[in-house]
Amino acid sequence: MRGTAVIASSGSNVVGGLLFGTRRAPTYHVRWLVVSEQARGRGVGRALLTEALRRFVQPPATIEVITFGLGHPAPAARAFYDTLGFTPAEVVAPGPEGGPRQAFRRAVPPGR
Repeated sequence: MRGTAVIASSGSNVVGGLLFGTRRAPTYHVRWLVVSEQARGRGVGRALLTEALRRFVQPPATIEVITFGLGHPAPAARAFYDTLGFTPAEVVAPGPEGGPRQAFRRAVPPGR
């Protein structure tokens, strides 16, 4: 698998999407995850990630994501990944707007 997308909809409206792929198995990468403002806090992001893990991940594996770093004015993304069992890892290069970025990782054990 090079990369794939999962979407969430409500009726005919797309309310979220996730781009997911491998770097080198058994490492998988959340490349992009977004939930519409109206659907935030309703489990859409969790459902997208759960579905991607179910469909595409062969455990044991590691899931990686690069998200906003400490001091970024959008701390909700960090909290979101924390609630899903991701742990902060190394600081990475700043984002395109110059804001801080950090890697987060989550282990997927065998037999999950």
